[in-house]
Amino acid sequence: MGLHLGDTAPDFTAETTQGTISFHDWKKDSWAIFFSHPGDYTPVCTTELGRVGQLSEEWAKRNTKVIAVSVDSVEDHEKWTADIEEVGRTTVDYPIIADTDKKVSEAYDMIHPGAGDTSTVRSVFIVDPSNKVRLVLTYPKSAGRNFDEVLRVLDALQINDAGPFSTPADWVPGQKVIIAPTVSTEDAQERFPDLEVVKPYLRYASPTS
Repeated sequence: MGLHLGDTAPDFTAETTQGTISFHDWKKDSWAIFFSHPGDYTPVCTTELGRVGQLSEEWAKRNTKVIAVSVDSVEDHEKWTADIEEVGRTTVDYPIIADTDKKVSEAYDMIHPGAGDTSTVRSVFIVDPSNKVRLVLTYPKSAGRNFDEVLRVLDALQINDAGPFSTPADWVPGQKVIIAPTVSTEDAQERFPDLEVVKPYLRYASPTS
């Protein structure tokens, strides 16, 4: 049974490239990007983990930790890291979990059903500071993920938590957000000087106005 939005992300203790980690203790009061990859020494995964490393400063700006997992061993992860850093011209400064017994992958429903092996699909979980699952994405093994989009969704979720806001289609940071219908237009006009009323139920404003 898979995880649903709003569920508490399962806690676990696992060996990683940065030692033994207990997930909830490791992330503490931060956000977390928890993502799986099908296997070490594979082409798509090499580009993905490199891209995550390239975004290191962006994760930090958003009080977010990243952690990866596959069913390979710590030894394999450590050897493969040199390839990731060479190809991505970056540093892998985040832990990679060695889930050789598949306990973590099964807890998060990451094992590819009917694939004929035990490798994980390309899953992404965004977990908030209270350990609630806020986003679940699953990609097939053949399609690399767009981590700029993961970063954009993280921004949207943090905006959502900052006020009575939601974000429209294709929203990117710096654009106006939607004011929640629970706020009357009269109250919204007082709180947000640049309020734009498109429909009574669709009002845009800058979240920092």
